[in-house]
Amino acid sequence: MFDHISIGVRDIGRTKRFYDAVFAPLGYTCLSEDATSLGYGREAVAFWIGETERPVPEDDKSNLHLCLTAPTRESVETFHAAGMREGGRDNGAPGLRTAYAPDWGSMRICGAGWNDVCRR
Repeated sequence: MFDHISIGVRDIGRTKRFYDAVFAPLGYTCLSEDATSLGYGREAVAFWIGETERPVPEDDKSNLHLCLTAPTRESVETFHAAGMREGGRDNGAPGLRTAYAPDWGSMRICGAGWNDVCRR
């Protein structure tokens, strides 16, 4: 359905450190970079980040989140650990969420512009 998602952030350098760390276990890399923007994906950019003066504020009560598919449960745990190391805020530790499906494993972390959900 989506070709790409784009978010705004205040500090592109801090944001790059965060997303380089959390996206690595999922197989995403920074494919495009300049002084004010980053583009992440596998073969093509699917997640754009741009530096802006007025990014949408983080709000874990807004119900806004993006859910990323992870290749393994271990990669979900690695994503979470990397996010916490890079200054993210825990919003749900890695683990099974059987209310969604018997094998639905996920975690939630807030940081660097949005609420991340990573599932396997």
